[in-house]
Amino acid sequence: MQQPQIVLRELEVRYGPLHAVRGLSFSVGRGEIFGMLGPNGAGKSSTLACITGLVRPSAGQVTVAGHDVATAPTTVKALLGVQLQRSALFAELTVLELVGLYAALYDRYPSRGEALALLRRFGLAEKASARPRKLSGGQQQRLALALALVNDPQVVLLDEPTSALDPQARRAVWREVRRLRNEGRTVLLTTHSMDEAEELCDRVAIIDEGRLLALGTPAELVARHAPPPGPREAGQRSLNLEDVFLTLTGRSLPVAASAADEDAAWLVGTA
Repeated sequence: MQQPQIVLRELEVRYGPLHAVRGLSFSVGRGEIFGMLGPNGAGKSSTLACITGLVRPSAGQVTVAGHDVATAPTTVKALLGVQLQRSALFAELTVLELVGLYAALYDRYPSRGEALALLRRFGLAEKASARPRKLSGGQQQRLALALALVNDPQVVLLDEPTSALDPQARRAVWREVRRLRNEGRTVLLTTHSMDEAEELCDRVAIIDEGRLLALGTPAELVARHAPPPGPREAGQRSLNLEDVFLTLTGRSLPVAASAADEDAAWLVGTA
């Protein structure tokens, strides 16, 4: 693994009586796509919130590029690009104005051409004059991805980045995530999609009820934890992360939701 960009040591998060994260420890290397795989309520979003400094851990430590999030939050935030599951965007600003605003928060002032180039990367250049409420759910998700890159971050945190997209548009997002890695950035994403974790991630942490159940490459996890196929399955299909998750937890993950076909228009020119 490359030099760690994110390190979690015995992370604990409590919300009153709710114990959301329980002693979570792992590290994410530079230039790695690292996935946290688990069902809703597993503690994935709480973990991201601790990395961003939005939530103070009940115990444990988080560092980003060697900086302790608790003691150097401003330094850490300058290194991060973040896309959350839900983004509250200023309703009266246009998409282009939002790019300018978010960049200014990092003391960056892109030209109109630079801002449009960022929007074009996510198929939103034609929506530059639109307001967020006029965008579809999938377009809003893509806008959130674009806004996560306005500060040219070293580390990108993506919380369920494709949950509102149809299958084809989801694969286009996957190409962008790989592009982030190819640019030398570190990507930490959460998902409950088995195929997303297998397709994208260099390594995967399987998390349930706030605990780390397994960690490794998708192939390592299958080799280590998947049960041998039954007599009827032998030779019919390959074992995958779903088999691993079923073995470790005794239950399956929910199927990711799809978006309306209107977002498929983004695929033009991205294949």
